[in-house]
Amino acid sequence: MPAATALIAGWARSAVAPLGGAFRALQAHEIGAPVLQAMLQRAGISAQAVDAVVLGNALGAGGNPARMLALAAGLPDRCAAFSVDTQCCSGLDAIAMAVGLLATGQASVVVAGGVEAWSRAPMRQTRPLHAGEAAVPYERPAFAPDPARDPDLLQSAAAYAAQQGITRVQQDAYALHSHQRAIEHQAFLRKEIVVINGLAHDAYPRTLTRERAARMPLAVQQADAADCAVSTLAISTKADGAALVLLATPRACKDLGLNPRAAWLASASIGADPGTPLLAAQVAAQAAMQRAGLQGAADLQAIALHDAFAVQGIAFCQALGLDPATLNRRGGGVARGHPIGASGAIALVRLLADLQHDAAPGARGLSAVAGAGGIGAAALVQRL
Repeated sequence: MPAATALIAGWARSAVAPLGGAFRALQAHEIGAPVLQAMLQRAGISAQAVDAVVLGNALGAGGNPARMLALAAGLPDRCAAFSVDTQCCSGLDAIAMAVGLLATGQASVVVAGGVEAWSRAPMRQTRPLHAGEAAVPYERPAFAPDPARDPDLLQSAAAYAAQQGITRVQQDAYALHSHQRAIEHQAFLRKEIVVINGLAHDAYPRTLTRERAARMPLAVQQADAADCAVSTLAISTKADGAALVLLATPRACKDLGLNPRAAWLASASIGADPGTPLLAAQVAAQAAMQRAGLQGAADLQAIALHDAFAVQGIAFCQALGLDPATLNRRGGGVARGHPIGASGAIALVRLLADLQHDAAPGARGLSAVAGAGGIGAAALVQRL
């Protein structure tokens, strides 16, 4: 796809609030609407100019969250609305699909991203087969038809850490660094955050000593690999949040007086081994770079990964030949939390903000995320 097909004229996000925190009483559209309105105001564009909303959401249990968001934010009734559920990849996949609307001439201005209200997610039950039987509650649906290829995500991460010899010490050090970066750059991060319910910063990142980290409980431990156990520190916590970007064609930017700040270069939404879903992010990243004609990560000036687990971030760096210091330079998902359907979009907003602040025009960046079932999404953008 030509680089000029889609331009990025704005972005914004909410803070990320842990499950049961500041956003505990808000539905998805109630978190997303202030973000959308603020983004349009910052970009200097009327709500009437928006042709479509494409929204990632993983826990809404049906309906059309994108339409709810469009109406709640005051977009015109004629605005199209598409909801996307690829679980953790939803937010980034939604943005890639919005680029497709622009490329095919179905829209000129699109709002896209992800929103998750995990705190208000419906309780799930399997409908009984026979009269008199009780419904069976469940926490997560199946993501692969063969149970042997559909592991619990945490168990899968722990098994991978044990297999690769990635120790708890390494994982905790990675997570501590992510928290430290998020705390150090809190003032910078506020520039991209829209205040909702008084929350002006990501609520989860905290200052921790190595001694305290070492005392944190284990989330899972492989019996034969005690030193590779996964602690609660090395996991991205359940959370609520939203992130959106404003996409437009070059012609629309000119006609509407928009000032695009980045161009969409390429993306990849791709499948990998469902038995080790955390690796799908690096598979998608490599595919996106290949589609953009890049030789490797050395051509990138910023990289944002939603790291649901510290071991995932470590594996991502190893696969792409990265110095961990170059990844998530202002903290990642392991420090922020994981509002599932929004996490990929938040990673892209973080990438865009970092490119705008740290890099020269022409600089390129990559964002990536992995999802349950062994799917991955990645996007490459260029600062204008």
